[in-house]
Amino acid sequence: MRCPHCGNFDDKVIESRTLADGEAIRRRRECNGCGYRFTSYERIEDTQFMVVKKDNRREPFDREKIERGVQRALEKRPVSQMNIESLINGIEDAAAILGKGNHEIDAAAIGDLVLEKLAALDKVAYIRFASVYRHFENLDEFVNEIQKMGGKPSRKGKKS
Repeated sequence: MRCPHCGNFDDKVIESRTLADGEAIRRRRECNGCGYRFTSYERIEDTQFMVVKKDNRREPFDREKIERGVQRALEKRPVSQMNIESLINGIEDAAAILGKGNHEIDAAAIGDLVLEKLAALDKVAYIRFASVYRHFENLDEFVNEIQKMGGKPSRKGKKS
């Protein structure tokens, strides 16, 4: 594997861990040239399943798309990168199980999976993602979503 720091192809594996219920391996590596440490991920590439959009278009499942949305929702939140990776792996695993039969999954089902996992991890990230995913257009929609979560919006600490 090429070192992202110096470009050297000579490295050694320091540690390996199984992720995503055995479907992926995380490897910590160290470059023998410059000593830089980095992480690589290996996963089995199976027949790629398709995502069915609202307008019935089909596009290949894209893990990075989910990653970008989750990272954006969790921006500046106290959640470790390891928890984020675990969440994304969980979403990918659940999506693969849902789409296994006919190698297709609805985009809405993926969005619902992301919401479900974010709700369990971080409520603020959940609201951030839901506001974009569900196209909130006014404050009442935010308030309704917060109330569905069991929280009550308050005005404490709000400066006038």
